[in-house]
Amino acid sequence: MIVDGHLDLAMNAALGRDLTLPLAELRDLEGPVGDQEALVTFPALRSAGVAACFATLFAWPASSGMPGGYETAQEARRMALAQLDQYARWEEAGLVRVLRTADDARAHFARWSAERDVASPLGVVLLMEGADPVRDPNEVEFWAREGVRVIGPAWGRTRYAGGTDAPGPLTDAGVDLLHAMREARVALDAAHLDDASFWGAVDLHPTVICTHANARAFVRTNRQLTEDMAARVAASGGVIGLVPFGKFLREGWTSAQPRVPVSDLVRVAAHFAGVVGWAHVALGTDFDGGFGRPTLPRGIDSHADLGAFLEGVPDEFREGVASGHWRAWMEAHL
Repeated sequence: MIVDGHLDLAMNAALGRDLTLPLAELRDLEGPVGDQEALVTFPALRSAGVAACFATLFAWPASSGMPGGYETAQEARRMALAQLDQYARWEEAGLVRVLRTADDARAHFARWSAERDVASPLGVVLLMEGADPVRDPNEVEFWAREGVRVIGPAWGRTRYAGGTDAPGPLTDAGVDLLHAMREARVALDAAHLDDASFWGAVDLHPTVICTHANARAFVRTNRQLTEDMAARVAASGGVIGLVPFGKFLREGWTSAQPRVPVSDLVRVAAHFAGVVGWAHVALGTDFDGGFGRPTLPRGIDSHADLGAFLEGVPDEFREGVASGHWRAWMEAHL
């Protein structure tokens, strides 16, 4: 069983990918797409034993690299609502099961383990990545009622926080957002937060995870966690999802270079385990979240190949890293 800390399922559907297709068929349909070659479809997830994931509502800001992005909070909200509707349609079709409570998570994993059925729906915990769709912190309660259980305030810079390659602290609205999240029992995803925003946020919210990040010890950007940041996530009972992306594993790596070895990902896992213990280490692949197959470590071409990484995890912690640590968090905190 695998539980993935981060997948942009609805975003990929919004960009035109049919996730109901077999993975090989989707790749053939799309043809050559450089380093964006697809990694995720529902049949591929099922066959790889992916039981659940944190699935995003990701409204992307307008930029030359990603057409169709938002420029206002209202536009961001419309994008997130459309993705929310996509998950509802997938749930109606039996492709996903939205997990809204700890009881939902316990029941889902019990059914999944008992059935071992290739038609079992994927359990999804809804995660808002970048909080700009929340027009006002008072709207957190609305999103919580709609099933959002986790919010990451930043991606790049948002109205709430400094983020990746966009340094800065929580804004006044960000402070209000964190208070509203705490009141609504919506957990904090620390991924993408700039250092100043990270420390401001974790001082305001007791329930912290980091769905997809690696170690700044190896890649020195504010996208990755320092040892002190990892320790703070773990101290809250949180889990860190590791990203099998060459650029996040080796300083200066580009897709023009040979793919990095799987040992680079094992190195990150062992580093975090040395800082916070294996119980706080898991997967957060972010597959198809802006990068594809040519950017992964050698030998990993989809979720089906993650065993190549898990073989490098000590035997007694392998199941926990693959699924158990995220599963335990969901069953305790949703």
